[in-house]
Amino acid sequence: MIHGGDIYRNEVELDFSINVNPLGMPERVRQALFQAVSDCTKYPDPEMERLTDCVRNVLGVKESSIVFGNGASELFQAVIHTIRPKKILIPVPAFYGYEYAAKCMDSEICYYMMKKEKGYSLDERIFTELEKGMELLFLANPNNPTGCLLDGKLLERILTYCREKQIYVVLDECFIEFCEESESMLPKLAAYPNLILVRAFTKIFAIPGVRLGYLLSEDANLVKEIRRHLPEWNISTFAQAAGVACAAEWEFVSRTKAFLKEERNFLYEGLKKEGLTVFSGAANFLLIQTEIPLYEELLKRKILVRDCSNFRGLGKGFYRIAVKTREENEKLLEKIGEIK
Repeated sequence: MIHGGDIYRNEVELDFSINVNPLGMPERVRQALFQAVSDCTKYPDPEMERLTDCVRNVLGVKESSIVFGNGASELFQAVIHTIRPKKILIPVPAFYGYEYAAKCMDSEICYYMMKKEKGYSLDERIFTELEKGMELLFLANPNNPTGCLLDGKLLERILTYCREKQIYVVLDECFIEFCEESESMLPKLAAYPNLILVRAFTKIFAIPGVRLGYLLSEDANLVKEIRRHLPEWNISTFAQAAGVACAAEWEFVSRTKAFLKEERNFLYEGLKKEGLTVFSGAANFLLIQTEIPLYEELLKRKILVRDCSNFRGLGKGFYRIAVKTREENEKLLEKIGEIK
């Protein structure tokens, strides 16, 4: 299984393998989805006018800067089809979706191996890799599966270098709204026409089944070309209704950050007490390492975690665990204690 969430082939009572908001779907969004049922006899708005207005007003961007996708994954592929880069650089470990998208073209994929002793963070070595004829760079802030935030100064140096060398940067910020101490590059989009920012409603609003992401760029011509590489009516009636409701829930995002900070710390300390190696992260999940066959043992107890052995740059013994509610986190720690 390349991704988490394989509840369809396993008997699962608690799913720690997917990184969605532990507070669940906001009630406003739930109601919007129910109300959208009556609109299913009509085609969705191909211009997504209401959704576009709501989201761009919240973000403070121009209509010409935003593209919506059937999840961030569809947007990654549309970017690759549009730019058609000959060489792509992906720092690893990373979300497999970048590699999956990159493989849709006859591009050479290069990997920048982040080091465990540096907490799987970017460092100066990336400039050496970028000098090797790269045309597109995938980055994530924070990274998945490590949860590490990018150093802000280093990120701007990378963006500046890539702007000068005409290298596109796809920056995945799908988890940034979970991080209390983070700086989005959204306010600096205008300074970097080579920057393509990708986000999703999936994680922060706990609607992975709805599929709704968006892309931002100050290059209006690039945005227009990316739209041309997306299917007609790619955003369903349900996704458009959910997105409009999500745009009115930014207070929910602030509440989530405060909740997560406390629960992430609780889970971090609890996992360490159980003797596991826990990597410091800023998102709504934690990367751990252990010699215990955690995936198999927890699955026997109907708990699903993300086995990270298939992440390029990790391997056997690495697992990603989502931060959930206190009751769920306590149950996980209790079951891990039983395994030992």
